[in-house]
Amino acid sequence: MQLINKNIEDLIQYANNARTHSDEQVLQIASSIKEFGFTNPVLLDEKDGVIAGHGRIMAAKLLKMDEVPTITLSGLSEAQIKAYIIADNKLALNAGWDEELLKLEIEALQEMNFDIDLLGFNSDELKDILDAEFKEVEKELKEQNYEEKTEIIIECENELQQEELFYKLTNEGYRCRVQSL
Repeated sequence: MQLINKNIEDLIQYANNARTHSDEQVLQIASSIKEFGFTNPVLLDEKDGVIAGHGRIMAAKLLKMDEVPTITLSGLSEAQIKAYIIADNKLALNAGWDEELLKLEIEALQEMNFDIDLLGFNSDELKDILDAEFKEVEKELKEQNYEEKTEIIIECENELQQEELFYKLTNEGYRCRVQSL
């Protein structure tokens, strides 16, 4: 396989590409290309049809690039090309994260003053990742059937009034406890 720069206008987008790219995501890809370079070439069939890299091409156009690095995959049948277009996108989605290690890596990048917005996570996702300890405590409380309780304090004039009020409220279904100050 040989890496060859090709003119974007010569590349043929796959008309039935089921993968979509929002404007926000294309901007993220463009930001990544600006920061790290074009590190992931566009994959083509033998007729310059795009197999993988539609989003990267959109980002390159946004960056006013004329050429992109490409690799031509030769010897694939039409069925293999169609299947690879889907598999290339889906297989990446099937991966997961070690959330503890991810948090540590993002925190390390923050300490290095690196712009973590370039990682592709939106602000809510970053907040969730970096607040993982709080989420874990919250999860543990829910698992322990934690329920929030509220209280009202009623001051009584004497013990008899307190006793009467206690019986009245418990008969109405309120959970009460007697406490002397």
